[in-house]
Amino acid sequence: MENVVLVIHLILALSLIGMVLMQRSEGGGLGMGGGGGANGSRAAGTAMGKATWILAIAFIGTSIALTIIAAEKSAGSSVVDRITDSPVAEAPATPDLGTDLLPPADSEAPLLPASE
Repeated sequence: MENVVLVIHLILALSLIGMVLMQRSEGGGLGMGGGGGANGSRAAGTAMGKATWILAIAFIGTSIALTIIAAEKSAGSSVVDRITDSPVAEAPATPDLGTDLLPPADSEAPLLPASE
């Protein structure tokens, strides 16, 4: 179920991006232009504008659905619970190093070649 909603969500996201990019620019970045002034009139809603609103509402709906699905999957479990329930790892056995920790004598294993 989660995968189906996620695929629909991704399709809606790409469609919404495409729909917004295809719309005509109103100009005057950040809503500064357009002749709003004192009359406060709005342009008539176009079919593309209405489709954008529908896609945006559907996108928000799938976002909420994914949040609810994720919350249900994690209900009753916590990271802290998983840490305390895990078994304690035993310390590895120490290797037998023997009693002699000194390097071998010169006659047993020469470290440097003899200089001539």
